[in-house]
Amino acid sequence: MFAAYAARLDADDPLSALELGERPEPQAPPGWTVVRVRAASLNHHDLWSLRGVGLGAGSLPMILGCDAAGTDEYGNEVVVYPVIGGARRTLLSEKYQGTFAERVAVPAGNVLPKPPELSFEEAAALPTAWLTAYRMLFTKAGVRPGDSVLVQGAGGGVATAAIVLGAAAGLRMFVTGRDEHKRRRALELGAEAVFAPDARLPHRMDAVLETVGAATWSHSVKSLRPGGTLVISGTTTGPNPPAAELQRIFFLELTVAGSTMGTKEELAGLLSLCAAKGVRPLIDTVLPLDRAREGFARMRAGDLYGKIVFTV
Repeated sequence: MFAAYAARLDADDPLSALELGERPEPQAPPGWTVVRVRAASLNHHDLWSLRGVGLGAGSLPMILGCDAAGTDEYGNEVVVYPVIGGARRTLLSEKYQGTFAERVAVPAGNVLPKPPELSFEEAAALPTAWLTAYRMLFTKAGVRPGDSVLVQGAGGGVATAAIVLGAAAGLRMFVTGRDEHKRRRALELGAEAVFAPDARLPHRMDAVLETVGAATWSHSVKSLRPGGTLVISGTTTGPNPPAAELQRIFFLELTVAGSTMGTKEELAGLLSLCAAKGVRPLIDTVLPLDRAREGFARMRAGDLYGKIVFTV
């Protein structure tokens, strides 16, 4: 079957490690099933895998891709939940072959019904970045309609998802970003107001969603009301902020919560929310799988707003 896979690892030139070609058909052990992939979305995880982050040379060649939507062996339209295992969890494309292929084998419990309201491309865009945002907002931050939420870093995949989901749920979404175009785009997606990094906000926030890390950490902590919650799921500018703001955290009784991906039940909730409220993930580009190299190059360049989706 045709697939896009990591043939080797290259930290400096990851695209040179990407190969497109034939790979063996997936074999489903007892309790697993094979999904015919109709659409699969690209994540930064896939680019990092080519660099050797989370993927060892002993696992090569490895079909890349975490997220997919397609049909199961009975013809049902399904969405793949990409986290495999219990205590020692792993994502598809780390230990098990991924979704950038005509077919993928997954545990039978890792497929969820695809809502008919969503296309295969839209459904495939949800399980990683959008699920991360859903968990940050509705599980970790514990916010309610009418609460104020600050999202750091307009334009990022998780940040974009959080703006759309929060606005749909009746939250007051505020956004910071360095790029004026991305700030304007955040307003179009439902943000109440946008600001430059480190700007003074009109009032303190009930929650802050943080994926940027060192560059915005101090501003995030200072933006919270007493008793507020800061949820962090990424550190794109580094994990060690120059000021941890520990005194402010304990004096104002702030909560700092880590968040990674989400559960299968949360993915089911996300799919239901999108179907019921007309929420659709932003898709920047749709490409056939045989043009996957173009999608990887576009992601590496960083010139995109929304998901890149491959169709099979």
